[in-house]
Amino acid sequence: MNGNPGQDLFVLLSGVAILLVVATVAGQILRERFSPDGTNAVIENLNARILSWWGMVTLLALAFLAGRTGVVLLFAFCSFAALRESLTLTAKDRADHWSLVACFYLILPFQYWLVWTDWYGLYSVFIPVYAFLFLPILAALRGTPQGFLTRVSETQWALMISVFCISHVPALLSLRIAGFEGKNVLLIAWLVFTVQFSDVMQYVWGKLLGRRRIAPSLSPSKTWEGFVGGTLTASAAGALLWWITPFPPAEAFALALVVTLLGFGGGLVLSAVKRDRGVKDWGSLIAGHGGFIDRLDSVIFAAPVFFHLVRYFWSST
Repeated sequence: MNGNPGQDLFVLLSGVAILLVVATVAGQILRERFSPDGTNAVIENLNARILSWWGMVTLLALAFLAGRTGVVLLFAFCSFAALRESLTLTAKDRADHWSLVACFYLILPFQYWLVWTDWYGLYSVFIPVYAFLFLPILAALRGTPQGFLTRVSETQWALMISVFCISHVPALLSLRIAGFEGKNVLLIAWLVFTVQFSDVMQYVWGKLLGRRRIAPSLSPSKTWEGFVGGTLTASAAGALLWWITPFPPAEAFALALVVTLLGFGGGLVLSAVKRDRGVKDWGSLIAGHGGFIDRLDSVIFAAPVFFHLVRYFWSST
């Protein structure tokens, strides 16, 4: 890609906006014809997904305009909200209060400060090593052994998915790729678009052709037909967007396939957690349609792997 990053980003966001306008109009037409009273669950769910896309695209656009600091702050806020949602579903005791305070007001901001300052050697290990060891020590000092292992491991898991994994999205800004200097924000746009587009297309293909469910007890709406159709469609879209990345079309397709597969796996895993806890959604970001983790579940699993693949094969650092 040799174009101006600002122009390329504008073209990409404009294209997404056009798609959303078309989807919004189509959704409203379907609602007027088949769900005027709001009782058709499929149509209402479709419109809720379109609404969430509008929100995500708007927030990303504003963050991109604000530069590196804006992007880091946006995903730090997403991590804060996701951590709150995930810890709400975990077992906790009065002895865990200091651990929770450390998670929200020490570990989370320090992780994002490390990302903002580009301290790769520490932000890549800070949570899985130092926080992993520090939190159980802090909890043990409070002296309550009942359910200790469950409480500590659930807190560690919440930090991993809500902070560590998500922080790898803004960390893409620190990669140094020859011929791609100053354009890393496009990597974030490509990743988020490809993974989220896969979610949408899996839903669409599943509604059109879905017959065989993948894991009925975990996510009844996920079908093999939707999974294959959505993954391949989004991978093709990722390949067509090779021009905003440092990857040739074939490599863009391969990376898109990797992140969409991981995104699907993330959605399935986090659905299993919700079923285990007996809840439908992680939160209430959009009324009746879930929370931050419900919208970020695919990105959570895809981001760290995408980051390290790009860093290993394309980055000079």
